[in-house]
Amino acid sequence: MLINDPETIAELHELYPRYEQALVTNDVETLVSMFWASPHVARFGPTESLYGISEIEAFRKGRSPANLDRMIKRLDIVAFGKDFASITLAFEREINGQVTRGRQSQTWVRLPEGWRIVFAHVSLLP
Repeated sequence: MLINDPETIAELHELYPRYEQALVTNDVETLVSMFWASPHVARFGPTESLYGISEIEAFRKGRSPANLDRMIKRLDIVAFGKDFASITLAFEREINGQVTRGRQSQTWVRLPEGWRIVFAHVSLLP
């Protein structure tokens, strides 16, 4: 199996900042479009378990746009073949003068419509 094909890694390094920018600016349309438009997609967060694109979209539309800025401390991309990859990262966010640390993992698949997130998980560290 081809692991970490340089072209595939480069594609995702170019694509991921678009997701991050949409996240911190609360660009709901872009965020939702980067997920697989399927009832089988899932996103688990610190307080929510979302199943299907409809639940993910509703969550994004209902989320407060305040305090979304964060600093990425580590970002790793691992590709398996040319159509499947994971992106993991560690981040920090300052809220009310306190630093909150978290982690995020995403599974990306190249579908006919392009790269899409098929599973995501976000958690905060104690």
